[in-house]
Amino acid sequence: MNATLQSSDLAAELAARVTAATVIRRDEPLAKRTTMRVGGPAHILVEPASDEDLAAVVRFCGEQRQEFFVLGRGSNLLVRDGGFRGVVISLAAAHFSRVTVDGERLRCGAGAKLKEVAAAAKRASLGGLEFLEGIPGSVGGALRMNAGAMGGATFDFVESVRVMDRSGLIGELSRRAIAVEYRSCRLFQTHLALGCVFHGVPAPREAIEAKLNEFNRKRWEAQPAKPSAGCTFKNPATIPAGKLVDELGLKGAHVGGARVSQEHGNFIVNDGRATAADVLRLIEVIRQHARAERGIELETEVEIIGED
Repeated sequence: MNATLQSSDLAAELAARVTAATVIRRDEPLAKRTTMRVGGPAHILVEPASDEDLAAVVRFCGEQRQEFFVLGRGSNLLVRDGGFRGVVISLAAAHFSRVTVDGERLRCGAGAKLKEVAAAAKRASLGGLEFLEGIPGSVGGALRMNAGAMGGATFDFVESVRVMDRSGLIGELSRRAIAVEYRSCRLFQTHLALGCVFHGVPAPREAIEAKLNEFNRKRWEAQPAKPSAGCTFKNPATIPAGKLVDELGLKGAHVGGARVSQEHGNFIVNDGRATAADVLRLIEVIRQHARAERGIELETEVEIIGED
């Protein structure tokens, strides 16, 4: 059976398990769904309309032994050129994208844009979450990576997280019950994020606006405008990754259409013609230089999925 027919059969069987409101697409290009703008297609892409439909998708993948990946806003992600041979789950439906304010708390779905969370916090005069505004991701992705910027990290302000396990069961965990690390959270190796409760700090709206403007100014001064996946490497213990790349003289280094940004050494940008293979080869060039010249083993922060 060829791949196209197999994809069609799987999509048809999956469609029979969910409601008509759930969107299912075959061979969906993922490059247009990532901030790096590279990568091959998803074998099947599904946008569940509800918790129940998402649970049905997760159970279906388990029964069919299909690998699945939850796609957020596509930042911090590199999809290989061969695409993802499995099921890509997008929580873009309205059910997963809500942001509501309850006193000093913001209840946010996993599909909500971080920019919208920061905007809702500002309207409610809740500070502390300003750093989220410039991260081009979703709440679910931020939880999975413990995303951070401008000295703030996601779990610094999380009160509880709503999750689903791989059998479709839903639960809620307090922040104290979740082990987090720098740019990672192991919980989401076995669970899907459905949403979370952020706790803000009451502050004058003018002060929040001033901090948002300051962070935006710093971001645009230091980060490239060209398509990228965000920071490529985690910061080693001894030196920020961007500073290391700069000291190695690798700003501007390129492989095909992938280039180390002149603005920030920890960003690899797409000049408009890059492939995922170009990006991966450039990552390895940087790692080899860091290893040979400084004895530093760089670890990628960007998540890499799919096949060549």
